[in-house]
Amino acid sequence: MAAPTLYILYNADGSIMGKLAYGYRKLTNKDKESPTCAACDLTHGGLSLDETPQWKAAKADLVRSGVVKDIRQYHRDELDQETREFVQSQGLKFPVVLSLNQDGGLRSVMKSDELATFKGDAPIFVKRVREELESNKSAL
Repeated sequence: MAAPTLYILYNADGSIMGKLAYGYRKLTNKDKESPTCAACDLTHGGLSLDETPQWKAAKADLVRSGVVKDIRQYHRDELDQETREFVQSQGLKFPVVLSLNQDGGLRSVMKSDELATFKGDAPIFVKRVREELESNKSAL
């Protein structure tokens, strides 16, 4: 089975207003156990517009090792209709991590509550993605 494409879906919009709204939510959120966007914390360290070096290395590792074919990161307002409908039909909350398999099928890899447990730690995320995708491969 070919490696899937991993989708990281943020709990934020990509527009300028969306980024401002996210920044406000991030600065006013006092609940450390339920971050504003755990995927943003993972890839950008929170409020930065640039990806962290740790995340860049983690992405490269997942692709280089063949765990995934590609990693794509999308804001809520950048999703195609099929992906948006999948998220809604599965009752998923943003942020979420999905995989797009060779046959075009989407599946949930990691939900928002699990993403929050990593507290932005990319190596722990990589380990968990490896486990999840390997266990799914052996289940097929």
